[in-house]
Amino acid sequence: MRGYRGIKYTLFILCYFFWVVSSILIAVGIYAKIAKEKDVVDTLTVDPALLLIVVGSAMFLITFLGCFGALRNATCVLKTFLSILVLVLLLQVAAGVVGYLFTDTMMERTERLMMKAVVRYREDQDLENAIDFIQKKFQCCGVQNYRDWSQNLYFQCSDSNPSLEACGVPFSCCVLQQNQTVLNTMCGYGMQQQEDASASEDVFTAGCLQTIVSWTRTNLLLVGGLTAGLLLLEVCMIALAAVQICWIKRVRAQEEEESAGRRQDRKDSYWYPAFTDFNDQWSEG
Repeated sequence: MRGYRGIKYTLFILCYFFWVVSSILIAVGIYAKIAKEKDVVDTLTVDPALLLIVVGSAMFLITFLGCFGALRNATCVLKTFLSILVLVLLLQVAAGVVGYLFTDTMMERTERLMMKAVVRYREDQDLENAIDFIQKKFQCCGVQNYRDWSQNLYFQCSDSNPSLEACGVPFSCCVLQQNQTVLNTMCGYGMQQQEDASASEDVFTAGCLQTIVSWTRTNLLLVGGLTAGLLLLEVCMIALAAVQICWIKRVRAQEEEESAGRRQDRKDSYWYPAFTDFNDQWSEG
C-alpha cells in the first residue's frame, strides 16, 4: 500500500501544481481583459490576454480531472485524464515533426502572424507590451527589418500620413545609449527615412524573426532541455495515471474475490450444520 500511496499522491501533487499555474494564467488573462479598453482585438493569435485565458482554462480542466481522479480513486476520471494527456503529447510530438519537416512553411506562417501583430500594434495594450518586450529582449525591430513598421497605420511612411510617428519606429527599437538614464520615447522618429548604416546608430535594424531563430539555434541546449523536461513531466504523469488505474483494478478484483468467498462461506454455513445434525441422528439410530 505504501507504493500505491506514493503513486497516488505524487500524481496529485503534480496535477495540483499545474492546476495552480493554470489558475494564475486565467486570473492574469481575465484581469488583462477587463483592464483593456472596449475596442480591442479579440483574435486568439494576436491577443495575449485571450490566449492566456484559453490555455489556462484547458490546463485547469485537465489538471482538475487528474487531481480528482487521483484523490478519489475514480478510474473513469483517471482514464479520461490519461486519454487527454496522451492526445496532447501526440499533438506536441506531431507539431515538432511537422515543424522540422516543413520549416520553410512554418517560417512563412510565423512571419505572417508576426506581421499581423505589427499591423495591430497600438490596438491592444497587451499586444503592444508583448512586442515591446520582444524587441527590447532580442534587440530587434520589426519582422524582417525596421522598415516593416511602415505596415502599421501610425508608423506608415507616406506623405498622406498625419501621424506624428510617421516614418518612425517604436521606442522599444531604440539602442540604449551609454550613460542614458531617462528613456527617450521619441528616439525612433523618422528612422525609416534613414539608411541602414545611419539608422543602426540609434535603433536596432535587424528583424525579430531571424534574431529569435538565431537565438534559438545558439541556445539549442537550453531550449531542448526545457522541451524535454516538459515532455518528461507529461510522460511521468501518464505513467503514474496508468499505474494507479491498474492498481485500483487489481485491488477491486481482489476485494470482489474475497467478497465472493465470504458469500460462499455464509451459504455453506447455512447448509452444512443441517446435514451434520442429520448424519448424527442417522448414526445414533
